[in-house]
Amino acid sequence: MLKLRNIYKTFNAGTINEKRALNDINLVLNDGDFVTVIGGNGAGKSTLQNVISGSIIPDFGNIEINGLDITKLPEHKRAKYIGRVFQDPMLGTASDMWIEENLALAIKRGENRSAFKWMINSKNTTFFREQLEKLGLGLENRMKTKVKLLSGGQRQALTLLMSTLKKPDLLMLDEHTAALDPKTASLVLSLTDEIINKSNITTIMITHNMRDALNYGNRLIMMDQGSIIFDVKGDEKKKLTVEDLLKKFNQTKDAPSDAMILG
Repeated sequence: MLKLRNIYKTFNAGTINEKRALNDINLVLNDGDFVTVIGGNGAGKSTLQNVISGSIIPDFGNIEINGLDITKLPEHKRAKYIGRVFQDPMLGTASDMWIEENLALAIKRGENRSAFKWMINSKNTTFFREQLEKLGLGLENRMKTKVKLLSGGQRQALTLLMSTLKKPDLLMLDEHTAALDPKTASLVLSLTDEIINKSNITTIMITHNMRDALNYGNRLIMMDQGSIIFDVKGDEKKKLTVEDLLKKFNQTKDAPSDAMILG
């Protein structure tokens, strides 16, 4: 359902600071694939997600979702197809709006949101409460609480719910638990896995945690210097260990650093 063909991206071309961020990326994701992406700093992981989301336009290549060429489609128009959760819990929500208002915005993703408040009615309020209850955080009893008053973990769980409330064709998670404490990160990851598997959402999850990369998803991709250097799935992925990943990293120029977490 997602196809990337010959994607290239270079920053500061022709200058002393020239950096090839993506180098001939070819990638096909099938419906329901849950792909974890690992790599050292500067490997191209976030640039890959930004190119898919539309916040960065590639220098060359094509991107398709369900047969639709979105290569030059503006980011706000891609929102119809793509849900995204960022590393920073402050992103992805409207902090001065109620939880209920944020969910009303989410259900209008990819549409004209000017009349989103019409979505706050008894039927949808019941639906929002039911979805919040599944998070197990008590947010269903705080529907009229401003999002800025929530903890980082609560806000990230809410953002995850918002990005999947209206099932996206593709969900992108950019180190979405990195800013959370270990206990909260574990909770958000469990919620992530539950939501993705229940709704069979095609997902790309960037992580620096090797154990999380192994424990979640059906497919793992390793990047280095803008290229995909390892792509494994199914039973082959299940057999991998952290030690196997370390060996792969040690074969690259960008060997693991303190930024990589063994788990």
